[in-house]
Amino acid sequence: MRQLSWQVFSMTGNVESYLLFKELDRDRVDEASEEEEENPLKDHDSIVH
Repeated sequence: MRQLSWQVFSMTGNVESYLLFKELDRDRVDEASEEEEENPLKDHDSIVH
């Protein structure tokens, strides 16, 4: 949906499509931040190296 809204905006200049794109982008960043808070060691093998 995010990519579609960007394509519509880039082809038409439709402001509402751009605003939808930014809203979806913000939601994506928020979800990534929440996931990092829930699983801070997800990408790490262990605490002790």
